[in-house]
Parts: sequence; C-alpha cells; structure tokens
Amino acid sequence: MRKIIEEIISAISRSVKFDSSQRPAEDGAPFGKGAAECLAHFLKIAQDAGFAVKNYDNYAGEVSWGDGKDFAVLAHLDVVPAGSGWTHAPFGGEVDYAARRIWGRGTMDDKGPAVIALYAMKALKDEGFKPAKRIKLIVGCNEENGWQCVDYYNAHAVMPETGFSPDANFPVIYAEKGILQVELKFPARGGFCGLAGGERANMVCDYCEVCAPADDEKLKKYGVESREGKIYARGKSAHGSQPQNGVNAISPILCYLGLDEMHRLLFEDGFGLGDMRDETGALTFSPDVIRQDGDGVYVVCDIRFPATYTKQAVLERIAAKGVPCRVAHYQAPLYNDKNCRLIRTLCEVYNEVTGKDVKPIAIGGGTYARALKCGAAFGPEEDGEEDTIHKPDEYITFDKIERCFEIYRLALKRLTENEE
Repeated sequence: MRKIIEEIISAISRSVKFDSSQRPAEDGAPFGKGAAECLAHFLKIAQDAGFAVKNYDNYAGEVSWGDGKDFAVLAHLDVVPAGSGWTHAPFGGEVDYAARRIWGRGTMDDKGPAVIALYAMKALKDEGFKPAKRIKLIVGCNEENGWQCVDYYNAHAVMPETGFSPDANFPVIYAEKGILQVELKFPARGGFCGLAGGERANMVCDYCEVCAPADDEKLKKYGVESREGKIYARGKSAHGSQPQNGVNAISPILCYLGLDEMHRLLFEDGFGLGDMRDETGALTFSPDVIRQDGDGVYVVCDIRFPATYTKQAVLERIAAKGVPCRVAHYQAPLYNDKNCRLIRTLCEVYNEVTGKDVKPIAIGGGTYARALKCGAAFGPEEDGEEDTIHKPDEYITFDKIERCFEIYRLALKRLTENEE
C-alpha cells in the first residue's frame, strides 16, 4: 500500500501545478489552457494505468473500466481562483513530508479526491477484481462555474444513472440544498465610484475597494484602510455555502459608504429569508461579488435554500422588497431516500473503514451528484477537520489520502461486484 500512496501523493502534487481556474476560452480549450492541460495530464495517468480514456473536447474526460451497467464516479479538475492570503504557493503542489500534507488549490476540491478515486480503481484492477458493472470516472472542467462540462457530456455521451461524487463530506450526503445565484441591482448615489469586490459567486468576498474620500474616524470605526484615493477592506474567503466560515469584505465598505439599507438587506436578513429551514438545514445568503456600473451597484448573491423549499418561494421574498433581481444560476435541490442501496452502502463502507457509527447527512454545497438519477456526494471532508476548501492554504493530509483510498476502493468494490 505504501507504494500506491506515494504514487497518489505524486499525482496530486503534479495535478495541482496546473492553474485550472476558469480563464477565457481559447482554441480547443473552452475553459482556458490550464484546465485543458490538467485534463490531458489526468487522462494520461489513467491511460498509463491501463484504463480506456476519452477526452470530450476539453469540456470533460472519461476513464472507463469493465462491462455491464454503468456506475459513475463524478469529480472535477477545475478550481476556484487562488484568492489572497496564501503562505504556500497556491499552484506549487508542495509536498510537505514534515507536516505530512500537500499544499495547493484543488488538493481537497477536487483534484485530490479525483486522483484518489482513479488509484482506487487501479488498485482493484491490480488485485484482479472484475467489476460486474462498467465504472466510469468522469472528470469535468467547469464545475465551479456553471456545469457546461456536464451539459456537453450529456450531449455527447450517456450519463450513468447511479454513482457518487467525491466532492463534499463523509459519511455520505443524502440531500443537497437548492442553489440559487441572483444578481441584485441597487441605485448608485454620488460620493463614490469604482466600487468592486469578489471573484466568484460561490466564494465569500475577501477584498473590496471603492474610490471615496478618506475619513479617519470612519476608517477606524469600520476597520477599513485608505491608499491612493481608494478605501479598501480585506476579509477571509470561504465557500459560498458556508459564509459563516469567512469574513465578507463587502460589509465594512457598505458601512463606510453609509449604504445602510443595502447593508441591511444583504447582511442583516433584510429579505426575511432566515426562517427558511428544514431537516437539510437553514437557508444561507452570501453576497459574494459587487461592482458599480453606471447608475447601478450590482451584487451577486449565493443562496443555498433547504431541499423541501422552492426557488420561487425565495424569489418572491426578494421581489417583495422591490429590488430588481436577475437569476444568474440555479440548481434544483437533491433529495435521496436515506435507506436506498446507494446511500446505505456508502454509509456502511465509511463506518466499516473508520470504525465510526454515523448517519447520512445533508449539505448546502452543490455537487455533481445532482447530475445523476440516483447520486450521492461521498467525502472527502469529515467533522472535526480544518476546512480549507475555497480558502488560502488549502491542503490535503497524507492520512486523509490513505483513508479516502481505502474508503473509495471498498465502496467501488461493494457497489460494482454484482449487477444489482
């Protein structure tokens, strides 16, 4: 096992060196050169391991093994931008043997788990295991920004009905909240210009700036700074589905500018959405991108609403406040029976490998599991661990690699050893 773990460590490190955050399309690279190169690299590893591979025009890739009914493992190779605040090179793929971890964007979300799943397949093949189903490891290059990769795959191939995505939490995710990203328009008044902040709709804004006069008293009161005619604030990035884990830099800038009503609506539950909750959790609301354009200030907000609620119910409450709203992105909630074979088996495998006794859970994140008729997110995060996904100094530990390898290897074996 030591040899294959070393191979996994090396493969993750090499994969992280590609900056596969979305870039403008180039010839043959719909999401930028970095994503295309990372996909080619991943497929080369799989091909060298003896698997059949296919590149769907650099939108997505497929690694297949076996015959029979298809079973999917859905992962992604694109990443969110590095953002600020790193103490390790975000695309350095640094292997830290002293700390027993690999540093870099994508180590946990989702290049690390994708590589681990590939090597779990390789280990089973090397052991002589013959799956009764055809395992398809499908890797996309646009998961963080719209799922065009999944759309393209569906247009050129047949998506399996069942499978899992190693892109969330253990023990297993039976439900995912609905995802609604909206762009709100507020009127821009005089006294400032160039208001801008945030990089992605699903990342808590960690930097915001505006051209405005400096006021020493307000600078101190709101914890913002002044430089060369600009007022700016620094925050802490986090996944948009968990805004409580970040520090949003937009908030103090709005306070500094005296935009009290905008702040109330965006940061003080002014739309009255806070009471929306069910067994899958409470609604979260994260204003992640802001820009001033002409007579308007536009704010893109990431909303994760409970699985038993509807998009329309959320939009009606926003509309009631009279704020112009455009839907930028939407994904319906995912909800599975906790006792179906997929959820039950994945939970049993996790408990068997770890010695725990835990139950399926629901999350606010959105994964490729939604692309399947019966799909579930399955790892790699666990309770009690530091969460660095979408944050500076993202990393994966050697222990995590070893544990996920055992879990994914056993899960694939259990779910494909017969035709059921």
